[in-house]
Amino acid sequence: MAKSDQPNILILMADQMAPRALPIHGHPLVRAPNIARLAAEGVVFDSAYCNSPLCAPSRFSFLSGRLPSRIGAYDNACEFPADQPTIAHDLRYRGYRTILAGKMHFVGPDQLHGFEERLTTDIYPADFGWTPDWTDFAHRPHWYHSMDSVLTAGPCIRTNQLDYDEEVAFVTRRKLFEIARDTDERPFFLVMSLTHPHDPFAIPRRYWELYDDADIAPPKVRIATDAQDPHSLRLRHVIGMDLDAVSDEQVRAARRAYYGAISFVDDQIGSVLEALGDSGMADDTIVLLIGDHGEMLGERDLWYKMNFFEGGARIPMIVHAPGRFTPHRVAASVSLVDLLPTLAELAGGAVPDELAPVVDGVSLLPHLRGEAGRDEVLGEYLGEAAIAPIVMIRRGAHKFIHSPVDPDQLFDLVADPDERTNLAADPAQAGLVEAFRREVGERWDLARIEAEVLASQRRRRLVAAASAKGTRKAWDYQPFRDAAQDYVRGHMDLEELEASARFPRVRAE
Repeated sequence: MAKSDQPNILILMADQMAPRALPIHGHPLVRAPNIARLAAEGVVFDSAYCNSPLCAPSRFSFLSGRLPSRIGAYDNACEFPADQPTIAHDLRYRGYRTILAGKMHFVGPDQLHGFEERLTTDIYPADFGWTPDWTDFAHRPHWYHSMDSVLTAGPCIRTNQLDYDEEVAFVTRRKLFEIARDTDERPFFLVMSLTHPHDPFAIPRRYWELYDDADIAPPKVRIATDAQDPHSLRLRHVIGMDLDAVSDEQVRAARRAYYGAISFVDDQIGSVLEALGDSGMADDTIVLLIGDHGEMLGERDLWYKMNFFEGGARIPMIVHAPGRFTPHRVAASVSLVDLLPTLAELAGGAVPDELAPVVDGVSLLPHLRGEAGRDEVLGEYLGEAAIAPIVMIRRGAHKFIHSPVDPDQLFDLVADPDERTNLAADPAQAGLVEAFRREVGERWDLARIEAEVLASQRRRRLVAAASAKGTRKAWDYQPFRDAAQDYVRGHMDLEELEASARFPRVRAE
């Protein structure tokens, strides 16, 4: 069991969960009582962001505490370097047992990245097959997002994602009880990463019928195609938005299914929290709820993510440790790269000297204690639908988005939370825009990053094409479980086995 100066750490991660669709951030309809309880008893970050609004780059930044361009994590088919230290490496070095259940979208032959145990395979491929090509933007590969998720939204009996997430929740619960029963005295760092509420927008009737069509509000912000910014137009092309007409009924069904998927996620979280409590470890476990990016859900006439608007880039973030931190809400902007230094400090120490000079995040402990802390997020988008680097700075009331090939965007999120008015061309904001542009030039060498992305894409497309020929050897993680050690086997002392497997253990008088 964990010592009080090294608490257990349980991360609950949801894929594509938009804060604005959660009751803890004001949604009047969505039901998520377990998330609501974590929020009521924890520290809620009202302005938390991913550092790249795409699955793999966001997750690699979260684990490494570094921006995507600094680790070559450009898109969903980039290898996460094996020599890049992660949260799991750091905590394992500090004496934690490190365990991963569910999606992390590792690409490359290293499928552990510091995790001592991995309980499931991933839901997505580990190879280079999903490499985009910025030089052939007009071509839409078959693996891109499409509008099928919206066009076919509705209730279902089973999906690939339901199979996956139910397995992930089950093995997480089982692992918690295994930890409670075994003799390993190390604290644990356990990540449970679900793939819902990520599209496709299909959910069993049990969750579909939690909501009524009449109650599903349409998107709040609608923007005509001829008024869209250039990157939004590219997104529309990449996901095929202009290939098929989408009816109001289909939009409503997609949003209804998405809300149902959040309720499904909430149930999985509830079952894991129940196991944590039943195991007797809840009081010495810090629980974090996070997402990897958001979901536009039809706002601004866009779907999915891949942009720095609030719907695509904001994430939920809750730190639940009522015995350590008084429940409150934090208004300052923070991001996933801040979690590595935060967890290092929670585990009893500072960021290691080997990492301190290169980590882009800062510890959130001041915020957790109710003190002033950094109010800043840096973001990069280098994946599908881009044709050049896109960077973002979020600080104070403002968000600034810049790409060498697009007009700048500047939003005042206090006065304009729905990002309806781009202030970048407003003469009154010229000084602020110039300051942001100067900061972008100091922080990023965008020409170098673009050259590195293009070179990486060329290399990976060649490797992927070659690897598809002849005998294929996959990198996809193969979970191993030694059946000779499961349940009851002949080499085991039956009485001792049954006694040790029963929790809590009962000793004969």
